[in-house]
Amino acid sequence: NPGLSLYCSTKFAVRGLTQVAAQDLASEGITVNAFAPGIVQTPMMESIAVATAEEAGKPEAWGWEQFTSQIALGRVSQPEDVSNVVSFLAGKDSDYITGQTIIVDGGMRFR
Repeated sequence: NPGLSLYCSTKFAVRGLTQVAAQDLASEGITVNAFAPGIVQTPMMESIAVATAEEAGKPEAWGWEQFTSQIALGRVSQPEDVSNVVSFLAGKDSDYITGQTIIVDGGMRFR
């Protein structure tokens, strides 16, 4: 998939920018962090799952299974799973975390 290399490059760029911005702003007491969601149940992901199933001539549930089978926790994330991490990073309890990209993928990365 030629678009995948572009997508991955931009993800990596966000990580690099996060680290550099954290270094630059640390002396001002500003923390900079990012989050990297995995597969989130959104309208965009719904269309991807449906298209995956249709291309294979399978039911929609099969399309979702192609993604959930890659996730250690066995389910796609809900928007709240991601927003909880964002809320934490924006709050005072994360004041000693900077330059980090928090992966919110239910264990898909290490599966």
